[in-house]
Amino acid sequence: MNEITTFNPTGAEIQNPETMPHSIEAEQQLLGAILTNNDVFDRVASIIGPQHFYDPVHARIFEIASARIAKNNLASPVTLKAFMEDDEGLKELGGPAYLVRLAGAAISSFAVRDYAQMIYDLAVRRDLISLGRDISSKAAKVDVASEPREQIVEAEQALYKLAEQGRSESGFQSFLKAVTDAVNVANAAYQREGGLAGISTGLVDMDRKLGGLHKSDLLILAGRPSMGKTSLATNIAFNIAKAYRKGTRPDGTEGTVEGGVVGFYSLEMSAEQLAARILSEAAEVPSEQIRRGDMTETEFRRFVDAAKSLEACPLFIDDTPALPISQLAARARRLKRTHGLDVLIIDYLQLVKGTGKGDNRVNEISEISQGLKAIAKELDIPVIALSQLSRQVESRDDKRPQLSDLRESGSIEQDADVVMFVFREEYYKEREKPGEHDLEKMAAWQEEMERLHGRAEVIIGKQRHGPIGTVELSFEGRFTRFGNLIKPWQQGADEM
Repeated sequence: MNEITTFNPTGAEIQNPETMPHSIEAEQQLLGAILTNNDVFDRVASIIGPQHFYDPVHARIFEIASARIAKNNLASPVTLKAFMEDDEGLKELGGPAYLVRLAGAAISSFAVRDYAQMIYDLAVRRDLISLGRDISSKAAKVDVASEPREQIVEAEQALYKLAEQGRSESGFQSFLKAVTDAVNVANAAYQREGGLAGISTGLVDMDRKLGGLHKSDLLILAGRPSMGKTSLATNIAFNIAKAYRKGTRPDGTEGTVEGGVVGFYSLEMSAEQLAARILSEAAEVPSEQIRRGDMTETEFRRFVDAAKSLEACPLFIDDTPALPISQLAARARRLKRTHGLDVLIIDYLQLVKGTGKGDNRVNEISEISQGLKAIAKELDIPVIALSQLSRQVESRDDKRPQLSDLRESGSIEQDADVVMFVFREEYYKEREKPGEHDLEKMAAWQEEMERLHGRAEVIIGKQRHGPIGTVELSFEGRFTRFGNLIKPWQQGADEM
């Protein structure tokens, strides 16, 4: 019985700096409990695996035991003996008799989860020490091919990967818990003015259709060039950031109670160009005038005042081009940890890079859309990703986009909770202007242009939690601003 009792009484053996943190006692107690009662295995399987054991012999015992239990076979000292008779490591500990001593020394099975958690925590500590040593040795080795900046990114990714391990409680949850969560969401919507369960976009009709932006949802906002995808995304980002208010939530925790902190990946435009667009909307000064500096004194004053009022907005822009999906996720996690994060916007999906393992573009897009959905679920926030549409829209008489127009559509359509299309008929009608000599056609065209002027549609082609349909919005091209469209029958109601 000597092998079982000669450990540090604290359980964690850390005698000198070279000794990695571990607890042989906890490993023995856990394995003994499993070999005595196989039902115990289900309580620890979601916490640890063979890789978390410090002693390699213990790791092999756990691996063989778990393989047998998975097949509904008995894992006991007798059954494991046949698999481990020739194990050199086990022979050093006393051979198959060690298995019997493990089972005999198991005190009780009620603390088995605590032992598992302890083994897992110590394994993470060992990983952290190894990672620290790797970073240190890489930094010490001066190599032209390994830039310090790249090393920082690598180290950060390795740390995030380590942080993600074992974070989610896998397995089933009771229906009671699921029902309670659903009731809490409904209650939040009932208590909130406007009846939204999610974050308001600032566009009333869109909120009605979507119920706001829901946590863990991936929303795709697609459209052909010049339809206003980026403008709509910046408008929504600005509306959410402008409405941001912190306070005590209904569940008693501190956090966002209105609006939200917005992260915006601008892979196409620079941060300065994006800021100019938002300022154009806020100051009501056309963006081309801002770019040229062609402003009256009043307009410039309005522009500066808008900039002052917006400087406190929690809107964070990252304009790094061709960002890989792994880095995009890592930066989003960092933003959530440092400043908080309530909504993430990516402009646009096709400019994100995959891991580059496959040459197939469809597979790469699939990997990116799955990665974006994973970010939404992991950070528990809505993610809005802009997407391009294929050219086949232009060849149809009815230019309204549909789901099949999404480029590399299969995976995007499948992973998204909501797919929306921005459509401005005015853009296409403008290009159908008849010749000046045909007065009848010109009159009809002008009448049609007047009807379509300043109007845009957001077509909801897919929505997991609600209806599909069309939302009509106003669009002011000069300020690249979408807004709520007041319909004639609403005029009286608004005045009341």
